[in-house]
Amino acid sequence: MPDRLSVSSLSCSYGRKNVVFEVDLHVRPGEVVALFGHNGAGKTTVIKNILGAYTPSSGTVTYDGEDITGASPRSNVQRGMALIPSERFVFGDLTVHDNLLLGAAGSTDGEYLDRKLAEVHDLFPILKERAKQLAGTMSGGQQRMVSLGLAMMSSPRLLLLDEPSLGLAPAIVEQIFGAVHDLAADGLSVLLLEQNVGQALKIADRSYVMRSGRVILEETTEQMLARESYWDLF
Repeated sequence: MPDRLSVSSLSCSYGRKNVVFEVDLHVRPGEVVALFGHNGAGKTTVIKNILGAYTPSSGTVTYDGEDITGASPRSNVQRGMALIPSERFVFGDLTVHDNLLLGAAGSTDGEYLDRKLAEVHDLFPILKERAKQLAGTMSGGQQRMVSLGLAMMSSPRLLLLDEPSLGLAPAIVEQIFGAVHDLAADGLSVLLLEQNVGQALKIADRSYVMRSGRVILEETTEQMLARESYWDLF
């Protein structure tokens, strides 16, 4: 099956400081791929270069067979990418409903909007119950649901998901990850950045591990689960 996303020899820098070195990774349609690494390992820099928020110093990013290296975030979103950052992932002064509508801001098709809202509400019923509530007054876990719903309103084919478990209670993490698993089963490709290895491996098909800006390991979930410890990887 052709890759949805392919990153080849990607190197990135901030000014004169090199922070990511020769990263190779790929994500197939309907696949959840976890990218592990400690804070500062370069995970977020990689996905921001994939989306186009930064331009890599070298290497290529290919999406559905098209070289999109250096393309703008706007054009990549139009191609079917969505990013949920680890922080500031909702518009706090807008209602839940208005947050979701922003996810489909390019559409004026009422039937499409109704269908997508119904899909999001099926995924997270509380978002329908709290439609008129300001998103910024919701709990951290509920805001994460809003962020995922907002992303899904654009019908993405590739979701870049940065630390979705950060600061959330275990029960909420289970719910969020379960939703991601279900979306992948419907064909969504997911690149999942996480430090919660155990939780991520419940839904990931494959994993990469980054250390000091480099990918040091690629393994299937079965191989990762067979390890006695992960401490030597971080």
